Amino acid sequence: MSPYLCHTQPDCFSFEANVIARRPNAVLLDRSFFYPGGGGQLADRGTLQWKGGEMKISRIEMEGGHAWHCFDETDVATMSAEKVVAQVDREFRFMMSQLHTGLHILNALVYQRFEGALVTGVQMAADGTARIDFDLPEADNNDLRKLEPELNTLISDGLQVNAVYLDAAELAREPGVVRSRSVAPPSQDDGTTRIIDIVGLDRQACGGTHLSKTSQSAPLRILKIENKGQHNRRIRIGLVR
Repeated sequence: MSPYLCHTQPDCFSFEANVIARRPNAVLLDRSFFYPGGGGQLADRGTLQWKGGEMKISRIEMEGGHAWHCFDETDVATMSAEKVVAQVDREFRFMMSQLHTGLHILNALVYQRFEGALVTGVQMAADGTARIDFDLPEADNNDLRKLEPELNTLISDGLQVNAVYLDAAELAREPGVVRSRSVAPPSQDDGTTRIIDIVGLDRQACGGTHLSKTSQSAPLRILKIENKGQHNRRIRIGLVR
């Protein structure tokens, strides 16, 4: 896959673009700074504006490396403009980035405390909550709940969050950066894999959006811990507002 523009220019929330294709409820742009979703993170929201009109983007659909910007409206035939101004919902992106960064910190603590437990599922929600599943058949739920104070200490510590790219040889030399039991992270067109490095704490493969420092996040609360089958332990977290 090609690098997402939201990764290379994460502070771009307004941009001009050309409409290069249309279908009944979506348009294809010649460039996009919207995060298309993936890895349990919801796609960016926002609007497309043109002279005489505006539509809300409800989701992004990826097809063959192209990002279709979709609307709830069933007909965009009235959108005859060739050029649009796109606005990414900054607050929604920020919420998703807080949740995703927080999940990485929690993942790091579980990986370190519970013998390299792997992730079996992740999902972030639009209400500021998220869940992450681990292969943890023997863990005590009370021990998992005790991670909350350290989770929030690491958030308040303001650790730097960087994105780096490792080639296949470097990836093989660094065990533990791939944490999912069943899903391999997508590689870039040049064969590298994107790694999120929370300096001094954790490095793991990820294609989502993140904060630049952990202290940009609100505190997180462990809301619930559930047993899901014989092996999976689900931890639900939420932003404290």
